[in-house]
Amino acid sequence: MHTNVFILLFFVGLMTSSQSSSFLDEQKKFPRVRTALEQKGEVVSGILSKNGLAVADLNVLFVAYKDEGLLELYGKRKSDTQYKLIASYAVCAKSGVLGPKRRQGDMQVPEGFYHIDRFNPNSNFYLSLGISYPNQSDKKLSEHPNLGGDIFIHGSCVTIGCLPMTDDKIKEIYLFAVYARSCGQQNIPVYIFPFQMSSSKYAMFKQTSANNPSLLSFWDNLLEGYNLFLNQKEELVVLVSASGSYSFSK
Repeated sequence: MHTNVFILLFFVGLMTSSQSSSFLDEQKKFPRVRTALEQKGEVVSGILSKNGLAVADLNVLFVAYKDEGLLELYGKRKSDTQYKLIASYAVCAKSGVLGPKRRQGDMQVPEGFYHIDRFNPNSNFYLSLGISYPNQSDKKLSEHPNLGGDIFIHGSCVTIGCLPMTDDKIKEIYLFAVYARSCGQQNIPVYIFPFQMSSSKYAMFKQTSANNPSLLSFWDNLLEGYNLFLNQKEELVVLVSASGSYSFSK
């Protein structure tokens, strides 16, 4: 009886190990990913080690601030609930203005609560991570028939609504995401805010956008998620109402 249980557990563990490494193995088939591993593997491992984390036990979460041109990387062990900030990257170029993306061709970087929905190791912009725009909130709040899409965190230093990070830094960012997916994290969160929404900074933008009440209402809604994440450092459980507003299950 005990022998059978041991054999069963052995094969379950073997299957789990195989599944957790398969995504990384598949990514290694692509030359740019192999180059990233050669050039940035030790850098990424060093950042993780400095923060008490490891390649084999990793979840990540991205937070972007449009006005500051900043992409923050948070990490945690799979068994933990709280994330901690482990790296920050400058966004190389900007397009559009503050405010959400609502249609194809508006040059806007989205604002809201998303996740990584694809990995592109053969990107026109070296390596890229797809962002799940448009989400359900975007679809409900936009009146345009074509909301656009193909929003990425990517290499190079050009953009028409994406977050370009340079070819050098996307190697690190891409590896963090690959390692997390290889550890079984299917939904890697990406939270995009118009700016770091401290009370003083938000008060300033409320003044400059006072003639746009719908934008301020949208930002008030984002502020709920912003405060909740910064206070708890936990992945948000994000819901979308029939009207398109976000709510956050605690």
